[in-house]
Amino acid sequence: MKALALFSGGLDSALAIKVIKDQGIEVIALNFVSHFFGGKNEKAENMAKQLGVQLEYVNFSSIHTDILKNPVHGRGKNMNPCIDCHALMFKTAGDLMEKFGASFIISGEVLGQRPMSQNYQALEKVKALSPGLEDLIVRPLSAKLLPESKPERLGWVDRSQLLDIQGRSRKVQMELMETYGLVDYPTPGGGCLLTDPGYSKRLKILEQDGLLEDENSNLFHLLKIGRFFRFEKGKYLIVGREEQDNLKIDEYKNYGTMFIRGKEVPGPHMVAYGDLSDEEIDFALNLFSRYSKAKGKEEITFLINGENVTIPAVDFDKLNEQIKLYQIVM
Repeated sequence: MKALALFSGGLDSALAIKVIKDQGIEVIALNFVSHFFGGKNEKAENMAKQLGVQLEYVNFSSIHTDILKNPVHGRGKNMNPCIDCHALMFKTAGDLMEKFGASFIISGEVLGQRPMSQNYQALEKVKALSPGLEDLIVRPLSAKLLPESKPERLGWVDRSQLLDIQGRSRKVQMELMETYGLVDYPTPGGGCLLTDPGYSKRLKILEQDGLLEDENSNLFHLLKIGRFFRFEKGKYLIVGREEQDNLKIDEYKNYGTMFIRGKEVPGPHMVAYGDLSDEEIDFALNLFSRYSKAKGKEEITFLINGENVTIPAVDFDKLNEQIKLYQIVM
């Protein structure tokens, strides 16, 4: 017997796999990759090794973006379309069952853990949105509180060995992980940028500007970095706050219309999206000067797309007014 697991690499999904694997069932862990969560990371791979399971990455970025734009069941407090997202994961896993020779699907969802996506009605909605799989989804951590699934009824899974965890606390899960000797798992909660208020505010700007499309996915990633300024529809400036931001901006510099960095004086790396006006370019240069080691107090030379540009000391009153006008505050 073999099962596919929705696997984030975190506490709940790891424990769900352990509960099923201890019944002698082979589990293949599917880590779903979108523009906003998932993907290769050391902790997920380390946890898969601890569990002794095969880890497969499933990139569903494009179709996930389509779901994000028009979720049937709406969004949570921020940009998170949790019910539709979970249903899409199950549907995608269902499409992979034959490939991996699996008979059912498991997840680490816990009844009552999240108000929008893990109440009883939401869990049932997710099943209803997964046609053909409704009776093949097992949620080991809360199974005893939910209707029996086909794998339980047919004895593929021993229901008596499943759990009855509910609520927001992860105390029981953490105690069980310690009992099993499973360590070094990510801090419970988080993981999806669409639940983050600051990032969601930035992403909503793209939505309002009509740019919430998969073809603009490089912008989705740029919005994760540093400071974000919007001049007008489709015209943005992303500014590094620290060295790690600068390195990430360097990765995406070719996707923008302008890349700015210091020549001799260290400062933030910047990438512009859209065709900036002369005034907007001056703003970007003055902003660099202010955040650089020069602190805007002296003439400074920049590299704009590799070419030298020199500007005088900053007019701070003007710059501060422009920052208030353009910056999207996190």
